[in-house]
Amino acid sequence: MKKRVLLGMLTPSSNTALEPITSAMVAQLPGVSAHFSRFTVTEISLSNQALGQFNLDKIIAAAKLLADAKVDVIAWNGTSSGWLGFDSDRRLCEQIQDATGIPATTSVLALNEILEKTGVKQFGLVSPYLEDVQDKIVANYLANGFDCSAEDHLGLKVNFEFSEVSEDTLRQQIREVAKQRPEAITTFCTNLHAAQLAEEIENEHGIPLYDTISTVVWKSLKLAGYDTTQLKGWGRLFSEVN
Repeated sequence: MKKRVLLGMLTPSSNTALEPITSAMVAQLPGVSAHFSRFTVTEISLSNQALGQFNLDKIIAAAKLLADAKVDVIAWNGTSSGWLGFDSDRRLCEQIQDATGIPATTSVLALNEILEKTGVKQFGLVSPYLEDVQDKIVANYLANGFDCSAEDHLGLKVNFEFSEVSEDTLRQQIREVAKQRPEAITTFCTNLHAAQLAEEIENEHGIPLYDTISTVVWKSLKLAGYDTTQLKGWGRLFSEVN
């Protein structure tokens, strides 16, 4: 029997988008499956309570449960380091690997790697977040050499509500950002139903769309030694970024 590839995903407790989307993506890949472990995340804001949801101890506990399933990689399928700072994800990956012995990655670190590999310096940012959260994300990227040349946000903070944003709303947000002709656009939230729009958006605007569910699947497959070009229908990322 050919060795299975098991992808472990750390999931915000109120997220209802990333599990079905991730499962749909890997369903076309022979021998690949995705497995999920949740920890409490219900609100995205800069309040102390909301920031405390990303305490590393809670996330490590969830990661250890994934380790019981002998997954090949453990990924934080979330975007919190966008406003907490990218070092928070680097520390998380180090602690996951120390605690489990399993390679780790995150949606945001994967996105940043993709931007670097493709030479993107100006990008468009689409999110459901509050304005102050969006401002933190823009500032963090600017401090790391990436200029958010266009952005659009919805002003929401209840995590469950992000998954109820319609595809038409997302299309409109993306169209607004695309007017500024950024080098790439990211749909920056793993509770949006956006990943499946990549090919449509790329055909319409001629701009690559890097959704943060897609970015972490891309990096997870790479860490597991799987050929990402086998994943069809989910945008340029999987066929063009090595």
